[in-house]
Amino acid sequence: MNLESFVEKNAPRNRVALLAILDILIITISGFLSLYIRFDFSFSKMEMKYVDFELYYLPVNLTITIVIFILFRLYRSVWRFASTTEFLNVIGACSGSILSQIVIMAVLKMRMPVSYYLMKYMILILGVGSLRFAYRIMRMFSEKRAGIRQDARKNTMVIGAGEAGAMIIKEFQNSRYLDQKVCCVIDDNQAKQGKYLRGVKIMGGREDIRFLAHELQIDEIVVALPSASRSEVKEILQLCQETGCELKVLPGLYQVITGEVSISTLRKVEIEDLLGREPIKLQVESVMDYVAGKRILVTGGGGSIGSELCRQLAAHNPKQLIIVDIYENNAYDIQQELKKTYPALDLVVLIASVRNTHRMNSIFETYRPEIVYHAAAHKHVPLMEDSPNEAIKNNVFGTYKTAQAAARYGVRRFVLISTDKAVNPTNVMGASKRICEMVIQMMNKHAETDFVAVRFGNVLGSNGSVIPLFKKQIEQGGPVTVTHPEIIRYFMTIPEAVSLVLQAGALAKGGEIFVLDMGEPVKILDLAKNLIRLSGYKPFEDIPIEFTGLRPGEKLYEELLMGEEGLKETSNALIHIGKPIEFDEEIFLEQLEELKRIADKDSKKVRQKVQEIVPTYVIKSDSSAGG
Repeated sequence: MNLESFVEKNAPRNRVALLAILDILIITISGFLSLYIRFDFSFSKMEMKYVDFELYYLPVNLTITIVIFILFRLYRSVWRFASTTEFLNVIGACSGSILSQIVIMAVLKMRMPVSYYLMKYMILILGVGSLRFAYRIMRMFSEKRAGIRQDARKNTMVIGAGEAGAMIIKEFQNSRYLDQKVCCVIDDNQAKQGKYLRGVKIMGGREDIRFLAHELQIDEIVVALPSASRSEVKEILQLCQETGCELKVLPGLYQVITGEVSISTLRKVEIEDLLGREPIKLQVESVMDYVAGKRILVTGGGGSIGSELCRQLAAHNPKQLIIVDIYENNAYDIQQELKKTYPALDLVVLIASVRNTHRMNSIFETYRPEIVYHAAAHKHVPLMEDSPNEAIKNNVFGTYKTAQAAARYGVRRFVLISTDKAVNPTNVMGASKRICEMVIQMMNKHAETDFVAVRFGNVLGSNGSVIPLFKKQIEQGGPVTVTHPEIIRYFMTIPEAVSLVLQAGALAKGGEIFVLDMGEPVKILDLAKNLIRLSGYKPFEDIPIEFTGLRPGEKLYEELLMGEEGLKETSNALIHIGKPIEFDEEIFLEQLEELKRIADKDSKKVRQKVQEIVPTYVIKSDSSAGG
């Protein structure tokens, strides 16, 4: 072992030994210094019997005090992170030392002045405490010498003067790896305003955010309000956006309860924080009873919705989870994730196309799933406008073939993932999904399987959705492209959408079109502006926004129901049932056969045929593309 490794290995022991030696010195000095102070700082006035008592008791005092210090862990704490707990340990250890001395000296009939004990107690606390907390001060100076400049740190505002805010400030102050300098705290509680939280002044309420951010040149705002409602956080975030500062938010109350509040739990403000509603909660019991112990198949299991379905299903103890996807990279990613998270899960991952009749029949015959979630689909509206025949082949006939296999091999329940674009569709993708719903409605009447559809709007953060596109455009410096200033959409997070799909599946009796409550619609322009502000820029100034015009097949707003469908409530207030529109099944089957012939030929007549089947489909594109 070389000298360097020997020193490194023994450094902790050396520090403890040095600390113990310094403690012995402080303990020794404290007794004689107390006598010196007691007798008016004069050696000539000092009674020698007290000096003799002090010398006689010193070896006992050192032994007992060091043992007490060890019991109070004064040699095991990491003093560069010393806080209130360590300071209380110092007080406790010094109290134990003085009390033991009072008792022992009384037993030995060595009476000392009362003021001596008081002064020795204070000197001992001051000496032992200063010795330990001096390490933090020395570390601050050493960091400055190492080049960490205070003026290069981020000026930070913390919103929330509660427990969470205090813990966040503590980490900012203690960590050598963070560059935040907390300049002020904001809290609406007027009783707290003007006071200090861990040395940082609480300067005002939310109405002062913009002014203080400007006056103090704030770079970053941390929102530490884990128990606040979504609507309240939304209001505060909207005020913060106007400052142009970078925003971060503490996720939730449970981190405070479990002691997990730390810098690592801070996350950048996401766009869903500004939707202004509480997240939808999964009714675990109903779903657990429904999926536990069942063989479940998910088509399109590697996609945005499909993969989240697999995650939530895996958490509810299925007997077997079968993932089917045509894209091997997606399938591989979700396979590896689930294997790591749920090692005991009976997981089967298969590469297959829902358009392949023989392959789908073979899968159903081999694995005999009891529940099927059909999420496989082409979903990108502009791409499907350019390749309408592919949309029909995959969405309509992929669904039809999968549904037929489900009926043939005794699946109990088949859940189709549909979309609000199926309502009065203006694009081929939406119209194809409406035909899928009609297929499900027809199949339900002629099979033992319960066939249902679940319809919802746009999903935040899904592959190809608007939010990832906006983020990429902002990273590149803009422009952010919005098709129309008045375009609006319903939004939901991926976990919310999937949890409602699972609940709708549990409620299904067969034939229903479930419609999920998406809350209030949101302007895409507002999303773009909010995301630009959250990134620390000003919309139209730092990052331009360009309006590109509605794309082929796109409309200004989406509807979740057709006028004829009506709406019926379920036991879950966020899930409704639309009354299915009746149609002639014989004519529909003939139309499907003709549609298949046209699509297989990649004919340009496919849009007209789709419009025959879905009269509410409005052809707005002049595209003559086949595909």
